[in-house]
Amino acid sequence: MSEEILDPTLLSLLACPQDKGPLQLVHTATGDTVLYNPRLRRAYPVENGIPVLLVDEARDVADDEHTLFLTQD
Repeated sequence: MSEEILDPTLLSLLACPQDKGPLQLVHTATGDTVLYNPRLRRAYPVENGIPVLLVDEARDVADDEHTLFLTQD
């Protein structure tokens, strides 16, 4: 289980490398932290508190996980 917290200022500056839009900080069902792009349904990992914003490292998100992420805020 991961408990990374990103500084709100840093989070406001981060953008999806694919569409350049904002990202949401959310937690998976297993408690891992990811940065989520709801427009593309792509999740970027956060490893040891460091966002990994590489297109090749992102993963696609299924419908049920998309719904879970959208209910977090």
